Amino acid sequence: MDHHSDAQGEEPKLVNLLREDLHRGDFQKTVRRDFKELKEFFLNENRKKRLEQMGWFRRGMYTFGWMLKSLFLKLTPARRILVLISIAFLFLSRNFQIQGEHTSVDFNFTIIGALILLFILMLELKDKLLARNELEAGRAVQNAFMPERNPAVPGWSLWLFTRTANEVGGDLVDFQKIDTNRFGISLADVSGKGLSAALLMAKLQATIRALAPDFVSLSELGKKINKIFCRDSMTTFFASLVYLEFKAESGSVRLVNAGHLPPILVRGKEIQEMKKGDAAIGLIPESTYAEQQIELEKGDIVLIYSDGITDAKNEANEFFGAQRLLQILPKINELSTQEIGEKILKEIYNFIVDTPLYDDLSIVIMKRVI
Repeated sequence: MDHHSDAQGEEPKLVNLLREDLHRGDFQKTVRRDFKELKEFFLNENRKKRLEQMGWFRRGMYTFGWMLKSLFLKLTPARRILVLISIAFLFLSRNFQIQGEHTSVDFNFTIIGALILLFILMLELKDKLLARNELEAGRAVQNAFMPERNPAVPGWSLWLFTRTANEVGGDLVDFQKIDTNRFGISLADVSGKGLSAALLMAKLQATIRALAPDFVSLSELGKKINKIFCRDSMTTFFASLVYLEFKAESGSVRLVNAGHLPPILVRGKEIQEMKKGDAAIGLIPESTYAEQQIELEKGDIVLIYSDGITDAKNEANEFFGAQRLLQILPKINELSTQEIGEKILKEIYNFIVDTPLYDDLSIVIMKRVI
């Protein structure tokens, strides 16, 4: 239930709602953030570069004009016509009077123009709320397919985490019990954002879960997943993937890397990036995938992560970067996998502060404990 509503689910009193809004204390910060997001959405890279070469006054005028034009072009044809009519009425700024024998009716064109703009705003808000409801339903489905954050496997401590930048995400983090003593973990990043990426992520998850029990060779598994993804997906979409398998109470880990960031092995104070992978899933139909194998000792840690970690930006448009991530890792030996993950996330959130995420954050941490 909305915190503004009472126990009977009634709408909040407008005066109380506005009073709460005024006392939040983040009005200026929120407006600045919203304006920045508007520029990111409505201005292409070419226009952003042109703005950098302008003085502050000219830059402000061009920014406002270009955003209005972009907004106008994104409206439906009927709404574009209504906008033009409303602007015409606003500029007329005069009354129009119709007089009858017993009655006289005044029309104020400025008010009519404002009401038309308000009507358009209501239509756009309605579309946004409908779309948000659909995306929230999609997010609920995604969450239902998410594995436990701390899957229990004898001899191992595991921590799996993903946070979407938008309502639905294109990162896959999954854990699968293949048989009584065989377990699989997937971390993938589907190209693109939003609903299209989320749908392909769901397909990739279903494909891996269906095929993994039938393949002993991870090289053959990678080839099969790639063929299916190439066959069924649009040519503009691909996915990077790390898929690994391990057993209970054993330090032997096998994996394939399809175009993803190399996993990191932490052994005491030693930090080692594993081998780079092969082509991403969905790029080359006949791509082959080499199986890698590592032997972990007690206390060894494997970190798999998406580029949303290193590409997280702060207000100065600086990336969190791989170097900041690597500086954290020598200090994690005595921590649990959950503490390690939370420490990494805390560093990222402290770095970006209030800057919105532009990409999903996903981490898998494995630690051998016997």
